[in-house]
Amino acid sequence: MTTRTTTDKDVLGVYPAGSHHMVGDGFPVRNMIPGAGVEEQLSPFLLLDYMGPEYFPPTDRRLGVGEHPHRGFETVTIMYQGKVAHRDSTGSGGVIGPGDVQWMTAASGVVHEELHEEEWAKHGGTLEGIQLWVNLPRSSKMSEPRYQTLVSEEIPTVDLDAGVGRLRVIAGQFRGRRGPAKTFSQVLLYDLRLNAGHRLELSLPEGFNTSVFVLHGQVVINGSHAVGEAELALFGHKGERVLLDAEEDVIMLVLGGEPINEPVARYGPFVMNTKAELVQAVNDYQAGKMGHVS
Repeated sequence: MTTRTTTDKDVLGVYPAGSHHMVGDGFPVRNMIPGAGVEEQLSPFLLLDYMGPEYFPPTDRRLGVGEHPHRGFETVTIMYQGKVAHRDSTGSGGVIGPGDVQWMTAASGVVHEELHEEEWAKHGGTLEGIQLWVNLPRSSKMSEPRYQTLVSEEIPTVDLDAGVGRLRVIAGQFRGRRGPAKTFSQVLLYDLRLNAGHRLELSLPEGFNTSVFVLHGQVVINGSHAVGEAELALFGHKGERVLLDAEEDVIMLVLGGEPINEPVARYGPFVMNTKAELVQAVNDYQAGKMGHVS
């Protein structure tokens, strides 16, 4: 039996996917945030879509999502299987594959496209990934857009003791290793793999909004809550300690962030603080002020 202490984080709930749908013609997703019934409790994270895993047969068609705008937040794409090509109106872009992360700050406005990488599509294969939307504080929403390609080799990997597993630090820090992602607010993002039958004790910041999303396998949290494939566990603000017991080999994403305590106004691909700012975003896009993919 697990001995609870006052430093343990409480598990507020375990949530299944809220919907299962296709984004464009190339990304089958299970929506976890906000579709799982949680939203404000996970600020600064606005959205979590789990793509696949799904096999795509060989094709010469460019499947994915064509040109579309964003303003006021960041998109973070984490690839587990397959390859995705990205281009945007700033002239940035590239290809991300297994282990890579694309961190695009739309900020004042970006138009971009996301498609299956051409050569990968010709051979076919399994596509699996996660896309997050990360809110920006009011002071940064109209800053200059930027694009970060975080290739797998640049993401620090911590081998956990005694065969427990491994943890990759995408954002924030873990045991003295700092992730390469540059963020506007305090965010931690861990790609965590645990081996069956092993336990990991994590220390996560008190006061952060914190959650764990399981892609594969099953983990028991704090000795009481089993979390399985495509489920999200949400924690309370108090305490720091989280105990993870892997009942099977498990792949999970650990998310944490300092809440942005500001009004959120959303309309499609725009996230601002007021309705008037949303109207301005639509007008600016329609006037071509966010550019086009060339």
